[in-house]
Amino acid sequence: MPTLDRGIVGKMKKIKISILLTSLALSLSAINCTAESLVQQDAGVWEQTLGEGSLKFIDPSLEKARIWLEQQSHWDSDWYHWSQSFVRVALGYSLSDRATIWLGYTWTPTQNLGKPFISDQDVWPGFRYILPTEYGTFMFRTLLESNFIRGNDVRFHPRQMVRFSHPFDFEPRLSLVVWDEVFFRVNSTQYGGQAGYDQNRAFVGAGWTFNPTVTVELGYLNHDLDDANHINNTMHHIISSSLFVNF
Repeated sequence: MPTLDRGIVGKMKKIKISILLTSLALSLSAINCTAESLVQQDAGVWEQTLGEGSLKFIDPSLEKARIWLEQQSHWDSDWYHWSQSFVRVALGYSLSDRATIWLGYTWTPTQNLGKPFISDQDVWPGFRYILPTEYGTFMFRTLLESNFIRGNDVRFHPRQMVRFSHPFDFEPRLSLVVWDEVFFRVNSTQYGGQAGYDQNRAFVGAGWTFNPTVTVELGYLNHDLDDANHINNTMHHIISSSLFVNF
């Protein structure tokens, strides 16, 4: 058993190192893009409500089937201008207590300052993996979005999130929460911009678990957004709040 334990510890260390290196590489990539072309900075507020749970309340045989319901609203221009909302719904299946596959739909109405109102729709498969460690819990989430912005001009838009949460020993209900999510455009489209880097979202904040069902998070979100032609970037400094409901 001691030999097995050392082997497991060694593998866990390699996994943690790989996670940290991947997160660092993504962050450096976003910082590099911003440093080269940043021309505008802004402040705003984002709020999110997300509910997720098993469908066993419909029938016990659906215990591994899951549903994801989410809404977000974004305000920018120093908090005074509503810019975007999301309505997201997905069905999932738990492959294990750590891995879940998803198939979802997102409706995104957007009203940027000085630009016409648009309302795009996304369909996407997704995969999520949760990795508990002695230091905290890592979560990896991949979404492969197909954005239907206008007509049949479909943009393929993968996004990858790496998230870490660590409950504090002095108060287990309080957690440090850090995550980063990077977005890319696979193809060039008329309304979705040129292929390449699209945006990066980096969050640091705190979470408070009221009970096994309800958790809230509050913190700072740095949102680096490239323009359609990779000429100018906008960096949004966001106060982000989230309510998570598990059922």
